[in-house]
Amino acid sequence: MIRSFITRTDVLRVALGWGAFAALLALHPLLAPPVPGPLLVVALLAIVAVILVCAFGVVKQAEALAHRLGDPYGSLVLTLSIVLIEVILISAVMLGPGEHATIARDSVMAVSMIILNLVIGLALLLGGLRHRGMAHNRTGTSAYLSMLVILVALAFGLPGLIGDNGAYTIGQEIPIIVLTLALYAFFLFRQMGAQADDFTEVDERLRPVRAAEREEPRTPVREVLAAHRVEVLTRLVLLVVTVVPIVLLSHDMAALLDDGLGRLGAPVALAGLLIAGIVFLPESITSIRAALNGEAQRVNNLCHGALVSTVGLTIPAVLLIGMLTGQEVVLAESPANLLMLAVTLLLSVTTFAAKRVTAMHGAAHLATFAVYVLILFS
Repeated sequence: MIRSFITRTDVLRVALGWGAFAALLALHPLLAPPVPGPLLVVALLAIVAVILVCAFGVVKQAEALAHRLGDPYGSLVLTLSIVLIEVILISAVMLGPGEHATIARDSVMAVSMIILNLVIGLALLLGGLRHRGMAHNRTGTSAYLSMLVILVALAFGLPGLIGDNGAYTIGQEIPIIVLTLALYAFFLFRQMGAQADDFTEVDERLRPVRAAEREEPRTPVREVLAAHRVEVLTRLVLLVVTVVPIVLLSHDMAALLDDGLGRLGAPVALAGLLIAGIVFLPESITSIRAALNGEAQRVNNLCHGALVSTVGLTIPAVLLIGMLTGQEVVLAESPANLLMLAVTLLLSVTTFAAKRVTAMHGAAHLATFAVYVLILFS
């Protein structure tokens, strides 16, 4: 039975991803900076090629799970798989040698700009051009944005106002950790329970209807899991073992990118932006494909859901590690980045306040991302 869910291509993708990671570990002495120019270019191209192959494998399993489980459960599986691995790796870096006071701030900031402006911008632009406009579930989208407003304010704005040199004091960290985790847990509880319908598609072009023009009742997720337990578990395991090499390779290539961009005189923050983009590549591809199919709410579930999970899990994790290890965790952002975050959130609220999102909304988000990149080079 399992063979009907796993193809030879799936196995080859997993083998390629883990094989590339093993090769990178074996060649680590040769790839220690400074790396000769030709070898640096070849190594980066090879890593990106492997990541792309694995990314399409992740997308395949994510789409199969989304089809089987329905939203928001299908999108949540992909989102949590990537975000949890990212949080674990950031935590591992903090527990390792060296000073990493701003790693969480820089990582989450880059992810925020990529997801809220680049990915959503591309999705709305391409989907809007194909479908002229896409309806979304405004109640669910409003819930995401409400969470993001408060979580981003707690993460990047408040520590600069009440903290010490951009970092919360120990007495401030404890309530922030508790509040963030409690809010995120309550959000997940409602999203997967009583408010699950707020995160489903509302576009009439996508909704299955009866002869009487009423939507067919969805099969409860518990019944789906009971009837298709083997398929769901198999695809979930396959998704995770295909995602892990993407994240590991992305973080291992960080040193190579820093080396290459340093020679070109590019800003240090650009490497973090590229790494964040690669880590969330499977989610980005899935979001754009969903937009091309007119699934605006799935775009919301993937993008806004990913960012809510990223902020809701990363910030408490790094604050807790900082408390236990005595490390300072600087979260306060620069005035320019705070402005871009505020503009992005305001733009998101106005974009998704509309009944139908269009290509013009997407263009505005892409322009905002272009300004953010300009700030990186300033």
